[in-house]
Amino acid sequence: MRTGEPLPAVGEVLAALATGVWHWSTATGLVTVDAEAARLLGLPAEETVLTEAQTRARLHPVDWNEITGVVQLAVAEGTLAEVRIRIMDDRGRVVRVVRSRSKPSFDPVKKAYELIGTLQEVTEPRPGTPAGRTAVTGDWRRSREAFLLDAGRALAEARSTEEVLRVAAALSMPGFSPDGLAVFGVEGDRLTIIGHHGHRPGDEGPFTQMSLQTDYPAAEVARTGRAVYLSSPEQYKERYPLTWPLAAHFGRQSWAFLPLTVAGRTMGAWMAAFAYPVAFTPDERSVLTTVARMLAQALTRAGAAETQRELTDGLQRSMLPTLGPEIPGMTLAARYIPTGGGLQVGGDWYDMIPLPNKRFALVIGDVQGHDVRAAGLMGQLRIALRAYAAEGHRPDAVLSRASRFFYGLTHAQDTERAEHTDTYADLRFATCLYVEVDPVTGVLETARAGHLDPAIRMADGTVLVHDTAGGLPLGIDPDSDYPTTRLILEPGEALMLCTDGLLETGGHDLDSGWRRVRKILEAHEGDLEELADALVQAVHGPSSHHTTGPFADRREDDIAVLLVCRQGQGSGLGAAAPARPAVRRTVLTVAQAEPERVAEARRQVRELLHDWACDDQIDSAVLLLSEMLTNVLVHTDADALLLAEVTGGSGGRRMRIEVTDTSDDLPHKRRPGELASSGRGLVLIELLADEWGVSPRGEGKTIWFELYEPAGSGGDGDGDGPGSWPGV
Repeated sequence: MRTGEPLPAVGEVLAALATGVWHWSTATGLVTVDAEAARLLGLPAEETVLTEAQTRARLHPVDWNEITGVVQLAVAEGTLAEVRIRIMDDRGRVVRVVRSRSKPSFDPVKKAYELIGTLQEVTEPRPGTPAGRTAVTGDWRRSREAFLLDAGRALAEARSTEEVLRVAAALSMPGFSPDGLAVFGVEGDRLTIIGHHGHRPGDEGPFTQMSLQTDYPAAEVARTGRAVYLSSPEQYKERYPLTWPLAAHFGRQSWAFLPLTVAGRTMGAWMAAFAYPVAFTPDERSVLTTVARMLAQALTRAGAAETQRELTDGLQRSMLPTLGPEIPGMTLAARYIPTGGGLQVGGDWYDMIPLPNKRFALVIGDVQGHDVRAAGLMGQLRIALRAYAAEGHRPDAVLSRASRFFYGLTHAQDTERAEHTDTYADLRFATCLYVEVDPVTGVLETARAGHLDPAIRMADGTVLVHDTAGGLPLGIDPDSDYPTTRLILEPGEALMLCTDGLLETGGHDLDSGWRRVRKILEAHEGDLEELADALVQAVHGPSSHHTTGPFADRREDDIAVLLVCRQGQGSGLGAAAPARPAVRRTVLTVAQAEPERVAEARRQVRELLHDWACDDQIDSAVLLLSEMLTNVLVHTDADALLLAEVTGGSGGRRMRIEVTDTSDDLPHKRRPGELASSGRGLVLIELLADEWGVSPRGEGKTIWFELYEPAGSGGDGDGDGPGSWPGV
């Protein structure tokens, strides 16, 4: 074409470029196409007018829906509508792919769209090529916005640096995705590797602790805060000849190094490496820059959260004691796991306090709340308890003084706060279990302030929760009393003290959580440290996800657990321990002033017989026990001492229950009339027991009965006995 000659007609130019023209008006419902556009639609190559239905029949149904959405978006943004369209034949096969570019408009009066645009045939793009990332593969803008929304949501939900890196590695960018990622940090004047993906372990070695003055793209980005884009190996080698050999062996074709900037400060760099050439168009750079900003914010949040968790966990653990020197005849183990939300700081604690006369005290408790104040109050309360115990006070006196101290501490702070806020909204209380242990005799003197009762694992593996007397939680009433309960820890038995987090973590209540923990206690064969790990792992480790309780939305709580085992044969808690003895027993005193402990005696017998084969015999034993205890309380002035034991192997065991009192009056068998309200105790024993008798003592007497397990039946030993945790 010579200078001065007139330009060819637009139609001629479009025909020469194999580009068709089309016009669509939704007001009339007609689509007008020229000859080239008709050919591309699979029609005779002549100008024609089609209805919307005829046009839609020539297009892939997914692409027709895409056109509708793209047109509305283009009108709203005032931009061109670009979309890829697959042309179908009469048999529903794709015959070609065309690109449509149009300028849509909207008539608010007619409420109709009008489009004038072009159609041009294209080939299916190869992934990674510039054509593969243009609008012909779909609406780039919509894909980009959807990707950035998904990426932002995923990065915002990441709670740790490891999670952030995992999310970044899984991002699939629209039209181009890197196959190698690395996140660099800055420490002083050195470049560090925070994490990487798509590389073998050890590949990061040459880049670790690299000087910021090194001629390396990430170092330059960290120094200057400006991104570096390298579209080819030749460009990389030309700009960074010194460090090119470090990158050459990875076999990548393009690289993008972007600054990680938060609040105007460059905290590091992000590298995205591609296995194919990338031109890094303005749209692609915009996506990479946005992702880098979101990644920097996510890493900052995760780093701050990890630092806070490390600080608060360190604070919590610094307040928890070591278990001190070894105690002759005793083995101790303890665990504390912060699992609550928020600051991960709670008020759970445990302690072991040396006492005079070679005794020691075990303390476990929980201050209300999961915040820094709860941890601070816990530290002060723990110190006060140690001080009162060191003065030589008995367990009831220790808790009474601690309650008065805690009441004064919390109310004084809250009163001072109320003077400024006119509220008393932050009063706190604490639960606590205090156990004084005599390692020589195994005697346990317990006092309880609203805490869970202790559990004892017998030498044969049976676990019983012992009901202990108790009072209000500490800090509620400064004048509360805390009665004591005496227990015996026999050789080979283990005592467990815990906070409610051990039972309720994983969506459980106290009953279902206790059944879960009880199975672990009864089945465990390792030493005490392994038992402590097994308990925590069962409720807080991966296996806990398989035993989720009925309250899955319940907030998790901190876990504290304290174990003490009295060394002896058959405990099953040591590598050298012999086989467990085929005997289990429980002892309980029922005082004249405590008739309610008859119910506790019935519960303990049921737990003792939780794997007994015959349910009728269990009911009979509980009934006869009630008769014997009630007889002592009603007809004498003495207290009753219960001794219940099971001996023998599974399927042929013997149950023996004894009730002893100090009265010399022997029971007599009577024949009560139909309307008599008493006199049937011995009649029932004679009918239901296999053996029974009365044994006079030097002072008082013992009435006993025995039941024999049916031969060959055996217990199931599943640990799901009828008992529940009573100490709440």
